[in-house]
Amino acid sequence: FSFSLLSLLSLPSTLATPVQPPITNTTTLPLNYAILVFPTFQSLDVFGPLDVLNTLSMLYNTTMHLSIISSTLDAVPTAPQRTARMNMTHGDFGESIVPTTTFKEVLAANGMMKSAHPGEIDVLIVPGGGGTREPREEEIEFVRVMYPKVKHILSVCTGSTILARAGILNNRRATTNKRSWTWATSTGPNVSWVPTARWVEDGNIWSSSGISAGIDLTYAWVGHVYGEKVADFVAMSSEYKRWRNSTEDPFAQIWSVPGS
Repeated sequence: FSFSLLSLLSLPSTLATPVQPPITNTTTLPLNYAILVFPTFQSLDVFGPLDVLNTLSMLYNTTMHLSIISSTLDAVPTAPQRTARMNMTHGDFGESIVPTTTFKEVLAANGMMKSAHPGEIDVLIVPGGGGTREPREEEIEFVRVMYPKVKHILSVCTGSTILARAGILNNRRATTNKRSWTWATSTGPNVSWVPTARWVEDGNIWSSSGISAGIDLTYAWVGHVYGEKVADFVAMSSEYKRWRNSTEDPFAQIWSVPGS
């Protein structure tokens, strides 16, 4: 017992409280974040990445504005809308999120946000969920028009199908939900779909695998933009163990994805 105690006391650096590292990149930090939502979005696709960014903003007191964009200002539910395309049979359990602006408002302003924080979209997040199996024409057109104006676009799960149908993934590498692989990849015949990937970065487009992978994608993106030490500190503050290897993807084999 005494030896163990002495051993612990001799390792202060190992047990020391982590020191918050500074953000070293101060010249190109994103200002305006936006997330696109639609009926029957997957809740973790939205709230997982947003909580990473919430924590980043809280810890570093860095200027970050968020807009929630949808077709109307009505509350947007996660509960499944029963249609043949969604093929969902469970009940109406779910929650809703309230948009702050609409696609039409943003597009009418030529990419300028008509919200509490004017400015172009620096980072656009596109979640997935059962609702992506609908035509989603307004969402697809919004992504198509806005993509040249944004600095970064991040998709989670089957959110990549909206990007694919908008044409912005043509001749690019991307990944998507492994359980929905066959359908999701059919929406982008000109996309180089990566079957074994937790997330994929191709230029300023980052795509991730199913649902929880959006959290790991966001930490990787925060590391890319704000610094790896910052991303690590945010993860430790959330008591989250990061998934660091983007090519480590056991779910590809679990769901029998071709080529995995």
